[in-house]
Amino acid sequence: MTAPGAFRTMGLMSDGATFLMSVSIAGIGGGLWLLFRGFGGYRRAGRVADTGTSRIATLAVGEVRVTGTVEPAELALTSPLQSRRCVYFRSRVRQQQGRSTRTVLDEEHAVGFRVRDDSGAIRVFPRGANWDVPPVFKEGDGFSGDLPPGLDLRSGSAIGPGTIDRDHLIEQLLTVRPPFGGSDPGAMGGSRAGIITGSGHGRTEYEEARIEVGDVVTIVGTALPFDPLPDPDGADLADGSALGGPLSATSDPEIAADLDAARAAGTLAANPEEAWGNASIPGFGIGEPVQAPHLDPEATPASVADHETAERFTRTFEIGPGELVIAIGQGRPMLVSLGSPSVAVARGQDQFLVGLLGAVLAIGSAVVLALAISGTIGP
Repeated sequence: MTAPGAFRTMGLMSDGATFLMSVSIAGIGGGLWLLFRGFGGYRRAGRVADTGTSRIATLAVGEVRVTGTVEPAELALTSPLQSRRCVYFRSRVRQQQGRSTRTVLDEEHAVGFRVRDDSGAIRVFPRGANWDVPPVFKEGDGFSGDLPPGLDLRSGSAIGPGTIDRDHLIEQLLTVRPPFGGSDPGAMGGSRAGIITGSGHGRTEYEEARIEVGDVVTIVGTALPFDPLPDPDGADLADGSALGGPLSATSDPEIAADLDAARAAGTLAANPEEAWGNASIPGFGIGEPVQAPHLDPEATPASVADHETAERFTRTFEIGPGELVIAIGQGRPMLVSLGSPSVAVARGQDQFLVGLLGAVLAIGSAVVLALAISGTIGP
C-alpha cells in the first residue's frame, strides 16, 4: 500500500513535468519561428547583395537594383500612429489583458512612388512587393496607463495628394484637431482612437514601420515599359490583404479570355482618353486641368492651369507608353528595403544570426522535452 505522502510527491512531480514540457514546447515554437525569420532575412540579403546597383538613367529591361530617395507620385499616405507622410506603412496595436492578447489594429498599405538618384527618377508600382522595413516606433503604455511619447494618431483620411502646396500646409498647421477620444466620427482621433488606446484595462503596445518621403530605399525588381503593364491602377496600390502582383488578375484564364474577347470585338478602350474622358486629363479632378476639357455648354468652364502647374501635373500623372517603370515581373517579386544596399544586407544578416540562435533554442528545448517525457529530468 502506498503512503499518502507518496501520492503528494507524485502529484508534485507531475505538475513540474507538465510545466517543463510546456516551456519546452514554447521554446521549440519560438526557436523555429526565429529560424524561419532568419532564413527570410538571409534570402533578402542574398538577393540584394547578388544584384549590382544600376543608375536609373541607364536602366535596361529586366531585373535591376536601384537605390535612391523616395519622392511622392500622385498620392501619399499618412501613417495611423504617428501621422507621418509616407508611401508605405505597417501599423499594429495590441492590447494585453491578463494572459490574452487582442489585436485592435493591423494595417499595411502602400502607394506608388518615385525613386531618384543622381542620374534621374523612375516610377515604382508596389503591388505584390515584399517589404523589408524595420519598426521606427515601438512603444507601450506607461505603468499608470499614460500614452507613450511620440504617439500622434492620424486625423482624417489615410490617403492624400502627393504634392502639397504651401497654402495647404499652412491650413493643416492652423487646423484645431479633436483630442484622443473626441467626437469626430470621421477622424482617427474620434471613436477609433478610443478603441486603439484602450479602456484603461491592460497594457497597449504600438508598433509602426514606414517609408517616408525623403527616405533612402533599395529596390530589387523588374524594369519594364509602362505600356504593357496590366492594370496600372491596381498595381499602384498595395495593402496587406493583396495577394500576388499586378499580373495576378490576368493570370486567371477566365479574365484573360474576357480581355481577349473584348479586344477582338473592339469594345476595350485603346487609351485612357477613350475610357475616362475628362477624368484622364491631369489635374481635372482638382479643378486645374492642363488642357481645356469637353464640357456641357451649360456647365461652368474650368480654368486651365498655368504653364508651371501644367508641367508639374504632367510629370506627376502622365507616364509615356515606352517609359521604364519598376513593378513585379513574371519571376520573383519585387523587394523594397529601407536604407542603402549595405544597410539592407547587414539587416538581413543580423536576422539570419538571430535565426541560428533560434535553431539552437529549438534543439535544446526538444532535448529537454524528450528528457521530461522519459522522466529523466523533473522535480
